[in-house]
Amino acid sequence: MEFQEMLERVTTLLTTEQLISATISQPRQKSNEVKRVKLKPIALKGIYHIQFEYQYERILKHENVTLDQVAEKVKQLFEDFRQLQGEFKEEAIQIQLSKKNKVLFKTNNQQSTKQVNLSHNRKKQYILDPDVPHPFLIRLGVQTEDGKVKKQKYDKFKQINRFIEFIDDSLEHLPKDRTIRILDFGSGKSYLTFALYHYLHEMKGLDLRVTGLDLKKEVIEHCAEIARDLQYDQLEFLVGDINDYNDENAVDMVVTLHACDVATDMALSRAVKWNANVILSVPCCQHELNRQLDASPLDIMLQHGLVKERFAALATDSIRAEILQLVGYEAQLLEFIDMENTPKNILIRAYKTGKKPTEEQRSRYDAFTQFLHAKPFLENELKDYL
Repeated sequence: MEFQEMLERVTTLLTTEQLISATISQPRQKSNEVKRVKLKPIALKGIYHIQFEYQYERILKHENVTLDQVAEKVKQLFEDFRQLQGEFKEEAIQIQLSKKNKVLFKTNNQQSTKQVNLSHNRKKQYILDPDVPHPFLIRLGVQTEDGKVKKQKYDKFKQINRFIEFIDDSLEHLPKDRTIRILDFGSGKSYLTFALYHYLHEMKGLDLRVTGLDLKKEVIEHCAEIARDLQYDQLEFLVGDINDYNDENAVDMVVTLHACDVATDMALSRAVKWNANVILSVPCCQHELNRQLDASPLDIMLQHGLVKERFAALATDSIRAEILQLVGYEAQLLEFIDMENTPKNILIRAYKTGKKPTEEQRSRYDAFTQFLHAKPFLENELKDYL
């Protein structure tokens, strides 16, 4: 089969709504930041699209493409990748390309028994069923007494479920043979602290002890009252600051949500020093790098205050994730909630691996921070671990 014929065959399968799932992989260049691209059909406002999920080393990006755009998209992808494995309604195919685009094409014409799942047409499946009363959600004002999610709280309900998905993904990294110790710094009104406890203890039956820490005394007292009323016996709330909390020698999971500026770095540092297996952090109002930035090639961007603020925030989170990598964690930057709900939509997720960094990783980090004239607070806090 010739290269052009292969392109036409794949395009036809995609544009005639035959797709169940497919993966395009094997980048032609090692420098390609995208490692693979997954394809699946979805419906948006009743219109058939193909969703392209671009998988980078640590993040995912999605692009929803209409059928009239598919041919050009497929052509572009095969310029960068050499393999496709796809399952369609009437056949499964495998394509392997040589460096000179010689095509190896294999097909299995057995009809698939799988059903096409246009997920955007279906009711969203949440871990917490929106039609079932959850006592903690009722007490926190997210649900009515009869278990219906309040209209004005639906964004909060979606945020809680998204957070629980991250907790669920972290289960394999938590101990199975003893009490799991979890700390939540800056717990605030504690929607997510209660959600974490409810999911792990009430739904999963795990043995755990959770502490929520915040500076607002009235809020902490209110949360403690709710925990008592719900008989969440292993959930406590304390008034305190991250730097003042010295009651632990080891912690399994550290959560920090919207801790301002370097308070996030303080929490990340404490988590590393406690040898935490799981870190979940949503940063907030990051000013440190904004004050330090000095990179003249970026002046076209940085001359605009709004752009400089956003760039500094993104660069700060990238630096944090990289530092965690350098001290033995697998770190990712993930979307926490939809952009239209809040701009604070990046979550740093890190799992302890103990893996030693390469010289290339350290050199890359040093080059980036030197280019920006950045002196990260977190780097100084963890200097003995780097």
